[in-house]
Amino acid sequence: MSLKLAIWDVDGTLVDSRESIFKTAEVAYRQLGWPVPTYDAVRQIVGLGLREAFVVLEPGRPDGEIDRLTQGYRTAFQALRDDPTFVEPLYDGAAETLDRLRSGGWKIAIATGKSRRGVETIVRMHGWADLFDSTHSADDGPGKPHPAMVLEAMRALSVPPERTIVVGDTAHDMRMAKAAGAYAQGVSWGFHTAAEIAEGGADDIVDDFATLNARLDAFGAGLG
Repeated sequence: MSLKLAIWDVDGTLVDSRESIFKTAEVAYRQLGWPVPTYDAVRQIVGLGLREAFVVLEPGRPDGEIDRLTQGYRTAFQALRDDPTFVEPLYDGAAETLDRLRSGGWKIAIATGKSRRGVETIVRMHGWADLFDSTHSADDGPGKPHPAMVLEAMRALSVPPERTIVVGDTAHDMRMAKAAGAYAQGVSWGFHTAAEIAEGGADDIVDDFATLNARLDAFGAGLG
């Protein structure tokens, strides 16, 4: 069997969305007249499904208030997306790594806490229409750290867990990968610190795309 699958998180792993996510949260909170959380608080919940993220960020708030905050965030982010100058930039090395994997015979997939609409937006923005073999979002079922997205990607592409590596920047990604039986590859340039990623059960953590490429090559070579 020559199949090998790399499943990618988006925010904080491929795309530098730190500014856009915090800016959107800030707008949503101010529209409700609520105190704006710190960036450190917001970064902790990135990767979770949107409503689940706000439940974690606002423990004890009634469901109706969480729903208002969730909708406010969606509306604010849609307004941001509608700005023709809006771009969520790729991290240096991301595009080259994806192209290299594709040309090297890998299957590649997305597993993200973004909505399906958010996935479609980022795919259009970066010309990824023909790049990924499958894409999976929090809208498709249970979000991170539940393993559903990884399990569905492996099922869709007929690749077993031992031949699958999940790349992400949060502890949520690592827990999702381990729960699905896949290799959990952390990257330290996104939303969670290396210590937080390690607490999520990462098999390995890298600090740059050059080292990540070496890890991907080693993983692929070890499959025979």
